Amino acid sequence: MSACCGPARNEVRDERDPVNALRTAEDSDLVRRIASSASEDLRFVGLSGGSFRMGSEDALAYPDDGEGPVRTVEIAPFAVASTTVTVAQFAAFVAATGHTTDAEKHGDSLVFAGLLTDELRASSPSVAGATWWRQVSGASWLRPEGPGSAALGREDHPVTHISQRDAKAYAAWVGARLPAEAEWEFAARGGLDQQPFPWGSVREPDGEPRMNTFPGEFPDRPGSAVGTVPASAFPANGYGLHNVTGNVWEWTSSPWSETDPRPVVRGGSYMCHASYCRRYRTSARTASTADTSLGHTGFRLAVDLG
Repeated sequence: MSACCGPARNEVRDERDPVNALRTAEDSDLVRRIASSASEDLRFVGLSGGSFRMGSEDALAYPDDGEGPVRTVEIAPFAVASTTVTVAQFAAFVAATGHTTDAEKHGDSLVFAGLLTDELRASSPSVAGATWWRQVSGASWLRPEGPGSAALGREDHPVTHISQRDAKAYAAWVGARLPAEAEWEFAARGGLDQQPFPWGSVREPDGEPRMNTFPGEFPDRPGSAVGTVPASAFPANGYGLHNVTGNVWEWTSSPWSETDPRPVVRGGSYMCHASYCRRYRTSARTASTADTSLGHTGFRLAVDLG
């Protein structure tokens, strides 16, 4: 399960010693430049809560994911961000606090091989059972594809390579929190009942993509560009939320199960594809460890109301 959507840090075999990737003067300047573009505050949508039918018994679901059984869940009023946290917004946090992410502390992060230079693809270890993942030294939210790359120019894209611990630190800084899994699904459904997508039952009802998933044949034959798109791309769902499916996985505050404390992530990403990972549906779920960072994982915030 986890190796498909993204290996957890403790699942990656690496003989190298961890290296704390200290931020250079060039990096610090890059952080300041990106942070200076964070002109828009987070926008939250207030939801009155209520009961909804959570989960799915869809034939597209993977049995081990625990989407079912369908059950009625009561949600208290809360507010949720209309988009995931962007690169610029996270840069403002780093510039203000000096926060060092888990990826920077460990000195590496996991990147989709198709986004790497030939040199980095050849020199970065692959993941057993999911060779499209590479463990890239120096990859982080600031340098998403490792040395030679930069988040500059992607200020309005979702921030990635963020662990759950990093997401919680940002949330605390702005006085918010991560949504619980049930809250996330309630919001993602946008008021619809038991529909697989935020807009209804058909993935592309008008023949046009409504979310950012892998185009072409996964993993080696993309039909067009692969990677994140702006956090507000594509029409919002019925509650005004953008990209709750596709683009990036989103951390929640909930554990996978009563016996498995790994945090749940929801929503799928730009790497999802019907041939190997159909987790781009409103009920789909997976999990990872709280210190894991991935090139397709970010977060969305929530706040209590009343």
